[in-house]
Amino acid sequence: MSFFEELERETAAGRDYLLSAPIIGEVFDRRFSLHTYIAFLNQAYHHVRHTVPLLMLAGGRLAERQFWLQEPIGEYIREESGHEQWILNDIEASGFSRQAFAEGQAPFDSDVLASFLYDTVQRRNPVGIFGMVLVLEGTSASLAPEVARIVQEELALPDAAMTYLTSHGELDQDHIEYFETIMNRVSDESDQIDIIRTANVVYRLYGDVFRAIPLEAEAIATEVAA
Repeated sequence: MSFFEELERETAAGRDYLLSAPIIGEVFDRRFSLHTYIAFLNQAYHHVRHTVPLLMLAGGRLAERQFWLQEPIGEYIREESGHEQWILNDIEASGFSRQAFAEGQAPFDSDVLASFLYDTVQRRNPVGIFGMVLVLEGTSASLAPEVARIVQEELALPDAAMTYLTSHGELDQDHIEYFETIMNRVSDESDQIDIIRTANVVYRLYGDVFRAIPLEAEAIATEVAA
Protein backbone atom coordinates (compact mmCIF):
# COMPACT_ATOMS: atom_id res chain seq x y z
CA MET A 1 0.00 0.00 0.00
CA SER A 2 1.36 3.41 -0.94
CA PHE A 3 1.54 6.13 1.68
CA PHE A 4 -1.10 8.16 -0.15
CA GLU A 5 -3.48 5.18 0.06
CA GLU A 6 -2.66 4.78 3.75
CA LEU A 7 -3.24 8.49 4.31
CA GLU A 8 -6.67 8.32 2.72
CA ARG A 9 -7.57 5.18 4.69
CA GLU A 10 -6.41 6.56 8.04
CA THR A 11 -8.27 9.84 7.57
CA ALA A 12 -11.55 8.45 6.22
CA ALA A 13 -13.44 9.02 9.48
CA GLY A 14 -12.24 12.62 9.64
CA ARG A 15 -13.31 13.19 6.05
CA ASP A 16 -16.75 11.77 6.88
CA TYR A 17 -17.04 14.20 9.81
CA LEU A 18 -16.36 17.14 7.53
CA LEU A 19 -18.69 15.99 4.77
CA SER A 20 -21.50 15.32 7.27
CA ALA A 21 -21.68 19.01 8.20
CA PRO A 22 -25.39 19.90 7.77
CA ILE A 23 -24.67 22.99 5.67
CA ILE A 24 -23.30 20.83 2.85
CA GLY A 25 -26.57 18.94 2.52
CA GLU A 26 -28.51 22.18 2.79
CA VAL A 27 -26.58 23.66 -0.13
CA PHE A 28 -27.25 20.62 -2.30
CA ASP A 29 -30.93 20.88 -1.27
CA ARG A 30 -30.77 24.59 -2.21
CA ARG A 31 -31.72 25.69 1.29
CA PHE A 32 -29.40 28.66 1.79
CA SER A 33 -29.24 32.42 1.33
CA LEU A 34 -26.81 35.03 0.12
CA HIS A 35 -25.80 35.52 3.75
CA THR A 36 -24.86 31.84 3.90
CA TYR A 37 -22.53 32.31 0.95
CA ILE A 38 -20.98 35.44 2.49
CA ALA A 39 -20.49 33.59 5.79
CA PHE A 40 -18.70 30.82 3.90
CA LEU A 41 -16.47 33.34 2.13
CA ASN A 42 -15.69 35.08 5.41
CA GLN A 43 -14.65 31.81 7.04
CA ALA A 44 -12.59 30.95 3.96
CA TYR A 45 -10.84 34.33 3.94
CA HIS A 46 -9.70 33.96 7.53
CA HIS A 47 -7.99 30.65 6.98
CA VAL A 48 -6.92 31.00 3.32
CA ARG A 49 -5.05 34.23 4.13
CA HIS A 50 -2.71 32.11 6.26
CA THR A 51 -1.97 29.45 3.61
CA VAL A 52 1.05 31.09 2.02
CA PRO A 53 2.56 32.28 5.35
CA LEU A 54 2.16 28.75 6.75
CA LEU A 55 3.79 27.18 3.70
CA MET A 56 6.67 29.68 3.84
CA LEU A 57 7.13 28.99 7.53
CA ALA A 58 7.10 25.24 6.93
CA GLY A 59 9.65 25.52 4.13
CA GLY A 60 12.02 27.39 6.43
CA ARG A 61 11.75 24.87 9.24
CA LEU A 62 12.41 21.64 7.33
CA ALA A 63 15.01 19.29 8.75
CA GLU A 64 17.86 18.21 6.48
CA ARG A 65 16.17 14.90 5.68
CA GLN A 66 13.11 16.89 4.55
CA PHE A 67 14.90 19.37 2.27
CA TRP A 68 13.61 17.62 -0.85
CA LEU A 69 10.17 18.99 0.08
CA GLN A 70 11.31 22.59 -0.44
CA GLU A 71 10.50 22.39 -4.14
CA PRO A 72 6.93 21.07 -3.68
CA ILE A 73 6.32 23.66 -0.96
CA GLY A 74 7.59 26.38 -3.29
CA GLU A 75 5.22 25.14 -5.97
CA TYR A 76 2.29 25.31 -3.57
CA ILE A 77 3.29 28.82 -2.52
CA ARG A 78 3.25 29.95 -6.17
CA GLU A 79 -0.12 28.28 -6.77
CA GLU A 80 -1.80 29.57 -3.61
CA SER A 81 -0.55 33.14 -3.73
CA GLY A 82 -3.34 35.70 -3.91
CA HIS A 83 -6.26 33.34 -3.30
CA GLU A 84 -7.42 35.39 -0.32
CA GLN A 85 -7.88 38.30 -2.74
CA TRP A 86 -10.18 36.15 -4.86
CA ILE A 87 -12.38 35.78 -1.80
CA LEU A 88 -12.51 39.51 -1.12
CA ASN A 89 -13.28 40.10 -4.81
CA ASP A 90 -16.22 37.69 -4.53
CA ILE A 91 -17.51 39.39 -1.38
CA GLU A 92 -17.39 42.78 -3.11
CA ALA A 93 -19.01 41.46 -6.30
CA SER A 94 -21.82 40.02 -4.12
CA GLY A 95 -22.67 43.50 -2.84
CA PHE A 96 -20.84 43.54 0.49
CA SER A 97 -17.99 45.66 1.82
CA ARG A 98 -14.60 44.26 0.92
CA GLN A 99 -12.90 46.39 3.54
CA ALA A 100 -15.28 45.40 6.33
CA PHE A 101 -14.55 41.70 5.87
CA ALA A 102 -10.83 42.19 5.26
CA GLU A 103 -10.50 44.12 8.51
CA GLY A 104 -13.06 42.12 10.48
CA GLN A 105 -12.26 39.74 13.29
CA ALA A 106 -11.71 36.13 12.30
CA PRO A 107 -14.57 33.77 13.20
CA PHE A 108 -13.70 31.51 16.14
CA ASP A 109 -13.47 28.27 14.20
CA SER A 110 -11.28 29.64 11.41
CA ASP A 111 -9.04 31.21 14.04
CA VAL A 112 -8.65 27.89 15.84
CA LEU A 113 -7.84 26.13 12.57
CA ALA A 114 -5.11 28.63 11.71
CA SER A 115 -3.72 28.52 15.24
CA PHE A 116 -3.46 24.73 15.18
CA LEU A 117 -1.57 24.82 11.88
CA TYR A 118 0.93 27.42 13.11
CA ASP A 119 1.48 25.30 16.22
CA THR A 120 2.01 22.20 14.07
CA VAL A 121 4.59 23.86 11.85
CA GLN A 122 6.47 25.61 14.65
CA ARG A 123 6.28 23.12 17.52
CA ARG A 124 5.70 19.67 16.02
CA ASN A 125 6.75 18.91 12.46
CA PRO A 126 6.65 21.32 9.49
CA VAL A 127 5.85 18.40 7.15
CA GLY A 128 2.49 18.18 8.91
CA ILE A 129 1.41 21.07 6.67
CA PHE A 130 0.74 18.47 3.98
CA GLY A 131 -2.14 17.21 6.13
CA MET A 132 -3.73 20.61 5.61
CA VAL A 133 -3.11 20.35 1.87
CA LEU A 134 -4.91 17.00 1.73
CA VAL A 135 -7.99 18.35 3.50
CA LEU A 136 -8.36 21.74 1.84
CA GLU A 137 -7.50 20.73 -1.70
CA GLY A 138 -9.30 17.40 -1.50
CA THR A 139 -12.45 19.13 -0.26
CA SER A 140 -12.25 21.78 -2.97
CA ALA A 141 -11.71 19.21 -5.69
CA SER A 142 -14.69 17.11 -4.62
CA LEU A 143 -17.17 19.85 -3.69
CA ALA A 144 -16.27 23.22 -5.19
CA PRO A 145 -17.33 22.78 -8.84
CA GLU A 146 -20.86 21.53 -8.07
CA VAL A 147 -21.34 23.87 -5.10
CA ALA A 148 -20.29 26.82 -7.26
CA ARG A 149 -22.83 25.85 -9.91
CA ILE A 150 -25.66 25.55 -7.37
CA VAL A 151 -24.79 28.77 -5.54
CA GLN A 152 -24.57 30.80 -8.74
CA GLU A 153 -27.83 29.42 -10.09
CA GLU A 154 -29.73 29.85 -6.84
CA LEU A 155 -28.47 33.35 -6.02
CA ALA A 156 -28.16 34.61 -9.62
CA LEU A 157 -24.68 35.90 -8.92
CA PRO A 158 -22.33 37.14 -11.65
CA ASP A 159 -19.19 35.20 -12.55
CA ALA A 160 -17.20 37.91 -10.76
CA ALA A 161 -18.71 36.77 -7.46
CA MET A 162 -17.69 33.13 -7.91
CA THR A 163 -13.95 33.26 -8.59
CA TYR A 164 -12.78 31.51 -5.42
CA LEU A 165 -15.05 28.48 -5.75
CA THR A 166 -14.76 28.06 -9.51
CA SER A 167 -11.04 28.72 -9.88
CA HIS A 168 -10.02 26.91 -6.72
CA GLY A 169 -12.05 23.84 -7.61
CA GLU A 170 -10.58 23.64 -11.10
CA LEU A 171 -7.01 24.07 -9.86
CA ASP A 172 -7.34 21.51 -7.07
CA GLN A 173 -8.41 18.77 -9.48
CA ASP A 174 -4.89 18.94 -10.92
CA HIS A 175 -3.24 19.45 -7.54
CA ILE A 176 -4.53 16.16 -6.13
CA GLU A 177 -2.53 14.12 -8.63
CA TYR A 178 0.59 16.14 -7.84
CA PHE A 179 -0.08 15.75 -4.11
CA GLU A 180 -0.37 11.97 -4.44
CA THR A 181 3.02 11.82 -6.18
CA ILE A 182 4.66 13.86 -3.43
CA MET A 183 3.09 11.85 -0.61
CA ASN A 184 4.27 8.58 -2.11
CA ARG A 185 7.84 9.86 -1.79
CA VAL A 186 7.47 10.45 1.96
CA SER A 187 9.26 7.46 3.46
CA ASP A 188 10.08 8.60 7.00
CA GLU A 189 7.62 6.97 9.41
CA SER A 190 7.54 9.91 11.83
CA ASP A 191 6.70 12.28 8.97
CA GLN A 192 3.94 9.95 7.79
CA ILE A 193 2.47 9.80 11.30
CA ASP A 194 2.51 13.59 11.63
CA ILE A 195 0.88 14.13 8.23
CA ILE A 196 -1.90 11.69 9.12
CA ARG A 197 -2.39 13.27 12.54
CA THR A 198 -2.53 16.79 11.12
CA ALA A 199 -4.98 15.77 8.42
CA ASN A 200 -7.32 14.20 10.98
CA VAL A 201 -7.26 17.27 13.19
CA VAL A 202 -7.79 19.61 10.23
CA TYR A 203 -10.72 17.50 9.02
CA ARG A 204 -12.26 17.95 12.46
CA LEU A 205 -11.56 21.68 12.69
CA TYR A 206 -12.60 22.36 9.10
CA GLY A 207 -15.77 20.41 9.75
CA ASP A 208 -16.42 22.77 12.66
CA VAL A 209 -15.84 25.74 10.35
CA PHE A 210 -18.63 24.44 8.10
CA ARG A 211 -20.89 23.77 11.09
CA ALA A 212 -20.48 27.38 12.22
CA ILE A 213 -21.64 28.89 8.91
CA PRO A 214 -25.43 28.93 9.57
CA LEU A 215 -25.07 30.91 12.81
CA GLU A 216 -22.63 33.29 11.22
CA ALA A 217 -25.02 33.77 8.29
CA GLU A 218 -27.74 34.75 10.78
CA ALA A 219 -25.39 37.26 12.40
CA ILE A 220 -24.51 38.80 9.04
CA ALA A 221 -28.19 39.05 8.11
CA THR A 222 -28.99 40.73 11.42
CA GLU A 223 -26.13 43.19 11.02
CA VAL A 224 -27.21 44.07 7.49
CA ALA A 225 -30.83 44.54 8.61
CA ALA A 226 -29.74 46.84 11.40
